[in-house]
Amino acid sequence: MINKSTIERIKTFFKGEIKDDEKTLEVFSQDASLFRVKPSLVVSPKDYSDLKNLVLFASEETKSGNHLTLTARAAGTDMSGGPLTEGVVVSFTEHFNKIKEIKEKNEGYLGGRFPNVPVTGYATAEPGVYYRDFDKATLVRGGQILPSYPASRELCTVGGMVANNSGGEKTLTYGKTEQYIRRLKMVCADGNEYEFKPLSFEEAMEKRKLQTFEGDIYRKMDELLKSNIEIIKNSKPTVSKNSCGYYLWNIVDKENNIVDLTKMIVGSQGTLGLITEIEFALVKPKKYSHLLVVFLKDLNQLGGTSVHILEHKPESFESYDDQTLKVAFRFLPQLAKQMGGSLLTLGLEFVPEMLAVLEGGLPKLVLMAEFTSDSDAEAFEMAKKAETSLKSFHEKTRVTKTIRDENKYWVIRRESFNMLRKHIHGVRTAPFIDDFVVLPKTLPEFLPRLYKILKPYKNDLTYTIAGHVGDGNFHIIPLMNLANQRSKKVIEELLVKVYTLVHEFNGSITGEHNDGIIRTPFIKMQYGEEVYKIFDQVKKIWDPENIFNPGKKVGGTLEYALNHIVKSS
Repeated sequence: MINKSTIERIKTFFKGEIKDDEKTLEVFSQDASLFRVKPSLVVSPKDYSDLKNLVLFASEETKSGNHLTLTARAAGTDMSGGPLTEGVVVSFTEHFNKIKEIKEKNEGYLGGRFPNVPVTGYATAEPGVYYRDFDKATLVRGGQILPSYPASRELCTVGGMVANNSGGEKTLTYGKTEQYIRRLKMVCADGNEYEFKPLSFEEAMEKRKLQTFEGDIYRKMDELLKSNIEIIKNSKPTVSKNSCGYYLWNIVDKENNIVDLTKMIVGSQGTLGLITEIEFALVKPKKYSHLLVVFLKDLNQLGGTSVHILEHKPESFESYDDQTLKVAFRFLPQLAKQMGGSLLTLGLEFVPEMLAVLEGGLPKLVLMAEFTSDSDAEAFEMAKKAETSLKSFHEKTRVTKTIRDENKYWVIRRESFNMLRKHIHGVRTAPFIDDFVVLPKTLPEFLPRLYKILKPYKNDLTYTIAGHVGDGNFHIIPLMNLANQRSKKVIEELLVKVYTLVHEFNGSITGEHNDGIIRTPFIKMQYGEEVYKIFDQVKKIWDPENIFNPGKKVGGTLEYALNHIVKSS
């Protein structure tokens, strides 16, 4: 805890707000995770000088034996407990909330895994800018977007997206947030603000010559990567999405002669410094879309069906399970309200689904492949062509004809769980096995084994499974009565069982939601002892006094996580 004397000393140099009242501390003790961790203080810096002085103060206090930590926070939509701390919360939404520049400019192509995605411009923003405001502003400038938005797009900030390396329904075609960082500024452990961006090998060499903290970072990271090149290379996840640990694999691009430390800063959850500014690349999405909907009655056909659909290049490829469909049927009146229509009109719109159920039974999975184009006719034709090619699979399919028809499926995908949560009392969301990734081709074998693990716990939790099937990335966010003493035991058992299964399939324990409190204890399982030690060295290079958001990425324990689960639902 921070004593009153320490708070008074902070007030002598800090221009922004400083709060330690119970109401504020309670608000900042939770995010969208299942944890409660009460901070000692909440501060809202007004500018860079506030951040510099705060970091220097924390460093001096820590060196004198009073360990003072700083944890960045924005909107608090994180599902892993990433911005929760017993130390000082540094809140960015109050003052670091400006969009500084938006440009329309042909910037070539995205590159990497997405060489054919044209970059149409860029935007510079501070980390406390809400994505919904950022999106409105970029759309006005030529219909451009940052396409890596998560499901919480109406609530999250762009800084949170960078901290977690967020992705969502468009990741299949456009990639995650890491793909869109042109440069960023960050206050590091010496209190100075540095700019990080892609550098040529020659420019990186010049950085390593600097006798500064920045020079130390470039020198030590270069030594670390070179001395562990084979270990790092061999530990890279084979799945297409991963937010686990420090992402070391893309820092050095030998093919293009580039060193880019932003590739690791993105997704680091504020454990390396305090981000103050980000410049994002922007793209223009296609104007029209149509969905190919597949009612999959046999999970054994999932692998073949999904691989076949992916050959037709859908922009997004989503899914939800039979539990989700049951919830949709159960709450049709609420769905009708959500879509701005009547129960009768929505009932008529569900006739195809009802007929599919009557004829073939409730599907195990509903697949949604979205095809897009700047021509409505072409988008429809692409979806129909993919549908025709599936005839040999003998699954029920349909292609949406209108935006409203398409929107129905998106509402089910995005809102069914929220409806379930709102109508079952005495329980709350408990994200702890919420974001695993396996190769799509392994899903027919993986999912039945996952269901087998979950089945004995049917009296302990209610859940639906939805996900980005094109990436093999699935979300299970159970509803649980956390006041029940058995809940902690159930969470511990399922964490170990599910992540052991994911590890067996060479997957990742998190594709989008990141590590935080909940998954940091399993990073060693994901990568092994040697890579975990490398992550520990990364943390010490950037944060030698362990000031920035400790206990995330390295140093977190399962015991700490279980002891900080919220006590009530």
